[in-house]
Amino acid sequence: MANPFIKNIDLLDVSNMLYDRDQSFADKMDREDPLRQYKADFYFPKNQEGVEMTYLCGNSLGLQSKQTQAAIQQVSEQWKDYGVKGHFNGEHPWVPFHLGLKENMSKIVGALPSEVTLMNTLTVNLHLMLTSFFRPEGRRNKILIEQDVFPSDRYAIESHLEWHGLSIEDHLIYIPKSTHNGLVDEKIIKDFLTENGEEIALVLIGGVNYYTGQFLNIPAITQWAHEQGCIIGFDLAHAVGNVPLALHDANVDFAVWCTYKYLNAGPGSIAGAFVHERHHDDRGIPKLKGWWGHDAEIRFKMRDAFKPAPGIESWQISCQPILSLAPVKASLEMFIAADMKAIRNKSILLTGYLEFLLKELKTDRIKILTPALQAQRGCQLSIFIESADESVHHELTKAGMITDWRNPGVVRVAPAPLYNGYRDVWEFVKALKKVLQIGG
Repeated sequence: MANPFIKNIDLLDVSNMLYDRDQSFADKMDREDPLRQYKADFYFPKNQEGVEMTYLCGNSLGLQSKQTQAAIQQVSEQWKDYGVKGHFNGEHPWVPFHLGLKENMSKIVGALPSEVTLMNTLTVNLHLMLTSFFRPEGRRNKILIEQDVFPSDRYAIESHLEWHGLSIEDHLIYIPKSTHNGLVDEKIIKDFLTENGEEIALVLIGGVNYYTGQFLNIPAITQWAHEQGCIIGFDLAHAVGNVPLALHDANVDFAVWCTYKYLNAGPGSIAGAFVHERHHDDRGIPKLKGWWGHDAEIRFKMRDAFKPAPGIESWQISCQPILSLAPVKASLEMFIAADMKAIRNKSILLTGYLEFLLKELKTDRIKILTPALQAQRGCQLSIFIESADESVHHELTKAGMITDWRNPGVVRVAPAPLYNGYRDVWEFVKALKKVLQIGG
């Protein structure tokens, strides 16, 4: 499937980019930024003096766009005007509301519209996918994950192992880290699958690691897993809206993600899920049934035996929370208008600039954990600071920087292309230099 949001998306060549540490360079880049108009579409937190802070925490929670309130208000007005009739009446009836989001969502993750839906929250969707796709049999009864997988994913996996009567100690296995940089070496994944694949029922990996910001090669890892007969799924919480994805062409079995990070849909907002079309008609796949997974054509007849809806819709359980979908609708429209290629290109330039400025600092205390190769990272750079504790994070906040702290000693910085610019990056490094008392 050709996907215009993926084709040529990584062709921006920054190898000869001449960055400059002077503030005037950042201001010039901001003036010439093709996405500069989007910053005005977001609300920024303010400090006690009412001054807007520099927000570099989209990897944890995206900012609220100014279209969000109008989108929620439209649903609220429809509820006020129609009551229960709003399910089938009004400008955007609620029963098919989520169907109108599938096209835009599918473009951002590189899928067919029939392969994606918005439902539940991320870990709930992961539980649903594990119910369907973790089917231990014989020697093939293990699950392979990263050592630094996001904790909620590990908890979900552990519960499914226990559900099947399998011990966590014997059936949950980890991809070894590279010994020299603490990242995941993709060659290690390939070799590990080749040596152990016949015992692995399912592989679950974060597309972008939450701690290091490493962006893994999803198509290659999927191929290696399939060559060994393994099912493979991805947690794309830190990838969707951040890096180019092509889930359909990569032949991924399933994926789950949230919408409150780079997609800016609000805290705890509704999540997304993907199931490749080759699994849609497999009636042997177990599913937790609910009436929203029932065929919509006869759903409201109420007396029929369960008939699965077509595509990924059959994995749905409950009716959609429309007030939560409204911000997603507004966000997806903004992403489509901005174009993922432009977003990715600016991300490459911003992280390159951040890396350049950090390396210009005269200190041995700072180490960038995130891979140097642009193809192996998204918006986030994880900055390890030797002998630092959370007080560094607090001092950065006092200096007007909203970033993210993860033990041990890591400040996560994620300049999001839609609302961050080069001056934001410059101001952050200036503040970090002051907090760490770096001379020069």
